[in-house]
Amino acid sequence: MPTIPQRATVARTKLNNSRATAVPTVTFCEFGWVATRTYKSPRPAVASAIRSLLADPKVVCDRNAVAAGLAILDRGGDFADGVIAFEGRRLGCPVFATFDRKAAALLAAEGHAVDLLTAAP
Repeated sequence: MPTIPQRATVARTKLNNSRATAVPTVTFCEFGWVATRTYKSPRPAVASAIRSLLADPKVVCDRNAVAAGLAILDRGGDFADGVIAFEGRRLGCPVFATFDRKAAALLAAEGHAVDLLTAAP
């Protein structure tokens, strides 16, 4: 299996040779998940890699959603939780409902309305 640096080199070459590269938000979420869970990359390294992509003007993405994901990733949470909360607010639902205590705490600390759900016994 290719290493992260090997894959990064291939991806960077592809990006350098294109006029523009669309990166859907879900791709950033998947990258964050795989990098932290499968490859055990530290969250700061994942955030740095995402910021490196954002610095490239050829990258076309939803920068506001990615910024929301980075805000939670920077606090030690999952990138996707920040994106999910952002998308929910953008769709008109101001409260983030979750069973995930850590996500709830991180989002509440960011000033977002959160409903921490509990399963009935």
